[in-house]
Amino acid sequence: MPSRPSAVRRLTVRAAAIVVTGALAGAVTPPTAQADAPVARPTAYVDPMIGTSNGGNTYPGAVRPYGMMAWSPTSTTGDQTSTGAANGYEYGVTRMRGLSLTHVNGAGCNPGAAGDVPIMPFVGDVTSSPSADSKDLVYASGFSHDNERAVPGRYTVGLDSGASADLAVSERAGVADFAFPAGKPANLLFRVSNSLNGSEDAEIRIDAAHRKVTGSVLTGAFCGRRANGGANNRKSYYRLYFSASFDRDFASTGTWRDSTLAPGATEGSGGEGYATGADRAGRGSGGWVGFDTTADDDVRMRIGISYVSQAGAEANLRGEIAPRASVDDVAREASAAWDRELGSVRIGGGSDDRRTAFYTALYHSLMQPNLISDSDGRYPGMDGRPHRVTRGQQAQYSNFSGWDQYRAQIQLLALLKPRIAGDFAQSLYNFARQNGGVWDRWVHVNGATHVMTGDPTAATLATFYAMGVRNFDYEGAFESLARQATVPHPDGLSDAGCPGQCTGQRPNLAQYLDSHYAAQDVCHCWGGAAETLEDAVADDALGRWARMLGRDDEAASFEERGRWWRNVFNPGATDDAGTTGYIQARNLDGSWVTPFSPGSDKGFAQGTSATYTWMVPQDVRGLAEAMGGREAAAGRLDGFFHKADGTWSVKGGDPLRYDPTNEPGIHAPWLYNALGQPWKTQETVREILDTVYGTGPRGLPGNDDLGTMSAWYVFSALGLYPQTPGSATLLLGTPLFPSAVLDRPQGRDIRISAPQADATHPYIDAVEVDGRTTDRSWADARLVTRGGSLTYRLADEPNTSWATGPADLPK
Repeated sequence: MPSRPSAVRRLTVRAAAIVVTGALAGAVTPPTAQADAPVARPTAYVDPMIGTSNGGNTYPGAVRPYGMMAWSPTSTTGDQTSTGAANGYEYGVTRMRGLSLTHVNGAGCNPGAAGDVPIMPFVGDVTSSPSADSKDLVYASGFSHDNERAVPGRYTVGLDSGASADLAVSERAGVADFAFPAGKPANLLFRVSNSLNGSEDAEIRIDAAHRKVTGSVLTGAFCGRRANGGANNRKSYYRLYFSASFDRDFASTGTWRDSTLAPGATEGSGGEGYATGADRAGRGSGGWVGFDTTADDDVRMRIGISYVSQAGAEANLRGEIAPRASVDDVAREASAAWDRELGSVRIGGGSDDRRTAFYTALYHSLMQPNLISDSDGRYPGMDGRPHRVTRGQQAQYSNFSGWDQYRAQIQLLALLKPRIAGDFAQSLYNFARQNGGVWDRWVHVNGATHVMTGDPTAATLATFYAMGVRNFDYEGAFESLARQATVPHPDGLSDAGCPGQCTGQRPNLAQYLDSHYAAQDVCHCWGGAAETLEDAVADDALGRWARMLGRDDEAASFEERGRWWRNVFNPGATDDAGTTGYIQARNLDGSWVTPFSPGSDKGFAQGTSATYTWMVPQDVRGLAEAMGGREAAAGRLDGFFHKADGTWSVKGGDPLRYDPTNEPGIHAPWLYNALGQPWKTQETVREILDTVYGTGPRGLPGNDDLGTMSAWYVFSALGLYPQTPGSATLLLGTPLFPSAVLDRPQGRDIRISAPQADATHPYIDAVEVDGRTTDRSWADARLVTRGGSLTYRLADEPNTSWATGPADLPK
């Protein structure tokens, strides 16, 4: 057989075929938009590179909606124990050491989570241990973005070494074509121990007779390297199994452990630990298989994964990837799956850049939650034992960045994908029952990581229920969450993991229930003021849920607790300009924590008093009263988004003003609706959409946080935003597109019409809901639960009388 074209040339040919035939269903250049024509193929407008720079921490690799497998590069800056960015990929780093099987979208803890089993096509002989190559000088390769393509479900790259990789995935499996320069040594390295955070143990087995490589890695340790509490998470909580089959014989095999190389060996094991830098350098294990490229320089590999067992990985592979399936075949199915998911919102009109930003944001929003159950329904429980999904549950999901997601991403999931939302709610309840009734605020695979603060699961499940999600045990879940919020747990008195990963999910609950605020000096939490605000949001959501369930006594109690934010609002706290009234931490004896500055993070979690003072979405009227009335509050909010000279300040970096890169204040632009000045929401949101978000690798303002920042964009571009957790009320803003249809699987669709929508019409002049004129800047739960239509008349100047009457403000 004659040798095939070189890897780089073949990559170029393959990329050209994508554009010509649409084989990947995600052409590099999207088709030109016609006037207001609805988008027929959303994947044409998805750019997985958005957010891969500027701290967005997204990844460009191949993944299906909610997929278990996410096959994407692990980059290197010359340190095998780090990557240059969380989640393994930074657009500015053009050297990689492998293509890893699992990833988490946009997590902020560098080096993120997962990144399990990097597989590296290596051109050359393996003459030393790849683990001993601690600076990635030998067993890594540079690449150019000119030789890289990323579309939904497929990733292709040509390396400077002359090798290339073309990957496509199903939900739990994938297929790859690896190509090598003809006549040169060609090897695939399986770095089984080299997960992003390290590993406790790993193993590999090579079966040359059956052309198979199998193995696993025991790992975890999300956020385990943080200075603030990371030591608490330097532990294992899941094992990932893999099974890879090849279409051709191996010419050579070998394994390694630490610095020892074993050519010809077929089994190996050994972990790396969870340290970093010199404390971990040179440790780890893996193996390689080599190929004869004299007559054939292309290698096809099919691979399945499982969090349960080796048999599970093999069954997932058999069930999802046909024996002779090509990368094109699997990629075509992946593209169709993404088109179905993204087609839940059909926008019409708008520029190509707007469509790209929108559908990429929707793509990132619907990456998670992620499957962790096998095709047979088995999954790893939080108790470390295998379990099976409950009756009526279609799958077990995980990867819950609760503190982030409860503010926007979970509302979008409930709105567009209520069945997934219900299975996710049941999944979290399953984990809680396996964890002694404790609901962890940040769940990775089956691990309780304790990351962040507050009780975001209460806010999440209450929101699901309010938005009509019913396919979970909502009575049992409510009772369990209410118990966590009312019965102190011993972990609540522990400082383990504090401040960033405090073990207690309701820290020092007895003191909180007695004082009605989390005391800074005894709270066993990240920050007493932040904890109080977070718990008030969660409790208010529980109260709303209880009211809907007919549990009125509990509703009244939790609703009252939702107003405890007032106990950390200090009317005497003053800034340099003489403005008084800020959220401030206080001690057990009632004294305020001093010295005070609104730009300080003392008592807060990843934010300042200036930001957290606005984090009262459940009681905006009460906050306005505390500030001296709606007019005074709106004036202060103006100063939150503008510098003293009146220019915008919405890009972050100023501790006294709006920060679009983190969650505590992302709802703040929408507060003007409740303050009777909705035109300011309209202009502020449009300014953020225009200047903070965009296309290209820097198109996200910061960590995507499992789709949260992207969901903010999706809602804002539609002219909608969730008012508060535990509610289905949507605040109204200005749509970015002339038309949009939100597919509601249960009931009528939601149709949005705004014919004047363009760059010069950022203001609302009038709105009709189901054909009737409204003077409200919000839509009640009926829009979400029953569907309906919103028709806008837009303008180039603000209408300062629409939706401003006291009786018409959001409740």
